[in-house]
Amino acid sequence: MATKTASVTLDGDGLRFVGRVGSGHAIVLDNTEGDTGARPAELVPLALAGCTAMDVISILRKKRQLVTRYEVRTAGVQSDEHPNEFRRIEVLHDVEGEVEAASLARAIELSATKYCSVGSTLATGVTEIHHAYRLRTPDGAETEADVLVMGPHADVRAQEPAGAAS
Repeated sequence: MATKTASVTLDGDGLRFVGRVGSGHAIVLDNTEGDTGARPAELVPLALAGCTAMDVISILRKKRQLVTRYEVRTAGVQSDEHPNEFRRIEVLHDVEGEVEAASLARAIELSATKYCSVGSTLATGVTEIHHAYRLRTPDGAETEADVLVMGPHADVRAQEPAGAAS
């Protein structure tokens, strides 16, 4: 199994964070007030667009389809209530060139059903998310604790966050 890593580090007094991924690349995240980077939720449809685009263009090139322009646009519809989860994401592959429609449709289908890890993760809902913390205080004390597991195999209602009153 492969492991992908990412981290975000607070940058200043607002809600600006600098994110870094395991490959060493960085991206700025912010909210509407600071407005110096992408909102975290915007990265979900962006990740889907990037993942499927890489799959589809690779497949089309292997099929020797002549693509002169290619863009993937996504539109994610979020719930109006917190946590504003995505309820639907529309994906439009906008392609120009000497491309057979059947080849394009098959490439999109293969990306969606076999190759795109982002789309598969979003569509299947099988991902468990484990929340924990490490706290270091000025006196040198360090505490680590698990807080919560969310996902299809965890009953979040049966878990009480660490430090919650009984």
